[in-house]
Amino acid sequence: MSTMADLTPTPDRPGLHVSKPSPNTPATGSAVCHCGATTTATGDSQVKALVEGYAANHGPAHRNGGGRR
Repeated sequence: MSTMADLTPTPDRPGLHVSKPSPNTPATGSAVCHCGATTTATGDSQVKALVEGYAANHGPAHRNGGGRR
């Protein structure tokens, strides 16, 4: 079983991590891209924006030839 620290993205293991332990707590998120960009967010709408921005400009976008480099 993985611990939470195992799931958090790092420069050596870029990616996106979102957590919402219960419906009554705000979501948290963090993202690290292989281009060096990093960000964190707290709150459901902020985490949603983080995920949308990461998908559009980092991670998958780099593989598809789009986004920042």
